[in-house]
Amino acid sequence: MYPTHRFSGSSVCMRESFCPKCGAPSEEGLCPRCMVDATEWLVCEPRVTQVVCPSCGSVKQAGAWTDVEQDPADLSAALAMSAVHVHEDVTDLAIAIETHEPSPNRTVAAVSVRGTLYGLVVEDTCRVEIAWKKEQCDRCSRYSGGYYEAVLQVRAADRKPDVYELEKAAHIADASEEELQASGDRLAFVLKVDEHRDGLDIFVGSQHLADLVSRSIVQELGGKYSTHPKLVGERDGRKLYRVTYAIRLPCYQKGDVVLMGKRYCEIRDMEKNQMRIFDLRDGTMRTVREDCSNRPIGNVRDAENCLCAYIDGPVAGILDPATYTTREVAASPWLHLAEGSYVRVLRDAEHNRLVPVG
Repeated sequence: MYPTHRFSGSSVCMRESFCPKCGAPSEEGLCPRCMVDATEWLVCEPRVTQVVCPSCGSVKQAGAWTDVEQDPADLSAALAMSAVHVHEDVTDLAIAIETHEPSPNRTVAAVSVRGTLYGLVVEDTCRVEIAWKKEQCDRCSRYSGGYYEAVLQVRAADRKPDVYELEKAAHIADASEEELQASGDRLAFVLKVDEHRDGLDIFVGSQHLADLVSRSIVQELGGKYSTHPKLVGERDGRKLYRVTYAIRLPCYQKGDVVLMGKRYCEIRDMEKNQMRIFDLRDGTMRTVREDCSNRPIGNVRDAENCLCAYIDGPVAGILDPATYTTREVAASPWLHLAEGSYVRVLRDAEHNRLVPVG
């Protein structure tokens, strides 16, 4: 017969859980070790294929081309990361990736993964192969094939655009190309820029870019533009047009100084057959109808600096930098001349005059 134990007062009942798989102490169900062993916490896809353009390095994702700013090594690491799938319960995750290229079209990534799962440290490694598939992207394909949707013809009324205008127009085209491509418009490219005796022809890959460049040129240099579409074929049942943007710069540039009657005036703006002029005698601004018959003497951006030697009432003596002689000019109040100060002038060779412009 077994002895009987009796407890007086409060009795304490203690229960301890055990892992049903290994028998180790467990708060409830499987112990952490058995839970880890039963969980597939790391899965790595053995192979990743990436389509890349050999010309510009852009990549194709979900059927669309995207420009990539990453270094090739960083891109390889990112692709390897996309093949690594870690269980959602893993915390304190740390991943290290080392890559090497056994061939030009293949990169192998060694991936080391470490973390905490159910309170236990887990770590493992896997190998991901990245296959690079070379394919020319939509932009490079069009560019190399000489494709363009529009041509911008930059001309000027009754004259040829000067070097400044031609360089400015080409710069606007390049800046607009960068702006649109940065915003994601991959087909906004400048195919080529041709200069000839009448002006400039700019061939561009999209009408969006052509419209932006045309508006920017007119805003910066004045003038106007018109569009002339021409049907060139069909693609997938859609009519394809090639558009000519005829940009006509005004007969004068912004900053041109012209002799209007007996007064020298600076052209400040030209728009819709109107000229906004600044009278260099009295410093007033007014608007007049466009008149290309006035004689230009130069542009203010080409003005020379001259030293003001003296002021004598309405007359100022300035030192001509070409002859080192003193020349007298009108000391217009708007110039705010003072002895020892500098003034910018243009030369009217026909009348042998120096014209202060500011």
